[in-house]
Amino acid sequence: MNVIYSNIGSLKKYTVILVVCILFSISFVMTVSSVSAKEYLPPTYEYTDNFYKSYGEPDIYVSVLGDIEFERGETATLEVVLSNRGVIYGFKADQDVGTSETLHEISLAELEYETMRTTAYGLKASLVSTTEMIKVDPGTNSHTLDKLSPGVLPEYPMQFTITLSDNIPAGTYILELPVSYEYQNDVRMTVGETVRIGKPDLDHASYYKNVEKTLQIPIIVRPEANFEVSNVTGTLISGSTNLVNITYTNVGELPAEDAVARVVVMKPLSVERSTRSLGTMQPGESKTVSFSISSEINSLEKTYGIDSEIKYLDEDGEDAFSDNMKVSLELKEPERKLNITGLALTGIVIILIILVVKNRRKNGSDDN
Repeated sequence: MNVIYSNIGSLKKYTVILVVCILFSISFVMTVSSVSAKEYLPPTYEYTDNFYKSYGEPDIYVSVLGDIEFERGETATLEVVLSNRGVIYGFKADQDVGTSETLHEISLAELEYETMRTTAYGLKASLVSTTEMIKVDPGTNSHTLDKLSPGVLPEYPMQFTITLSDNIPAGTYILELPVSYEYQNDVRMTVGETVRIGKPDLDHASYYKNVEKTLQIPIIVRPEANFEVSNVTGTLISGSTNLVNITYTNVGELPAEDAVARVVVMKPLSVERSTRSLGTMQPGESKTVSFSISSEINSLEKTYGIDSEIKYLDEDGEDAFSDNMKVSLELKEPERKLNITGLALTGIVIILIILVVKNRRKNGSDDN
C-alpha cells in the first residue's frame, strides 16, 4: 500500500513539473547559437527516440519603418524590418515513459528543445519590383540574418534603395520580398545510442525544414500635378529674334493653380522675357505660351536644347515645381539674298579689267 501511495506521489510530482515546463516552454530560449546547433549531421532515426511531437513554426512578417508614400522621380531608402510571430500551440506525447525517472527526465529535456521550433535560422531576403516604373538598386538587394526568434526584432533594419520613374502614375504598388529560411522541424533524443557512432556527448538530434515564402510591401505614389512639353512650334534664325510657341500639358492627377512657365537659355541664345503665365491647369489640360528668343550672329546651325519648368500652387496652397523639361529648338542660318549693287560694282570692275587687258594687248601689237 505504501508503495502505491509512493508511486502516486511521484506521478503527481512529475505531472506538476511537466505542466510547469509546458507553461514556460514558449518563453524558454536556449543559449545555443544556430551555428553550434548545426555543427553536425544529425544521426538517423535508428539512433534516437522521440517522446513528444510539438506543433507550431516560425511566422515571418514584414513592416516598413517610416513613410511609405513617395513622389514621382524620387530615390528613397526603404527600411524593412522582419519579425517572427511564431508560437508553440500544442504538444502530443509520442511514447510512454512509464515509471522510469531517467526516461522522464529525458522527455522533459526534449520538451525544452522542442520550444526552439519557432526560431527561424539562416534568413535570406531580396526585394523585387513588380513594375518597370520602380527600380531596386542591385547593390542593396540582398540581406541575411543568422536567426530570428519570436518576439525579438533584428538589431538593424534591412535597407533597400528604390527609384521611382518620373512618369509613374499615382496609386498603390506592391513590392515583393521573397524570404527563405529553415527551422527545427523535429527533435529526437539519443538516449545514449550515439556512442555507437562516436558521439557520446550528443544528447539530442535536430532535424530542419527549409521554407520559402514571399512577403508583400505596399508603397504609395502620391497624386500630384505633373507636366510635359507636348508641342513646340517656331524656328530660330541666326542673328535675329523669333517667336517660339511651347505647349504644356498637365498629365498629373491634380490641378495646378497659378502656374507659371519659365525657360532658361544659354549663349548663343537669349530670351526677352523668361516667364509666362499659364493660370490654373486642370488634369489633362494643355496651354500654349510664346517666348521671344534671340540668337547671336553667326550662331552654329543645329538643334539647341533649352530647359523649362513650371512653378505652381499645389493642393495645400504651397509653392511647387515641376521636373525639368527639355525643349528642342532648331536654329538655321538666314537665307542669303542677292545684292544688286554689289553685283553691279563687281560687273563694272570685271569690265574695266577686261578693257585694260585689251588696251595693253592693242598697244603691244602697234609697237610690233
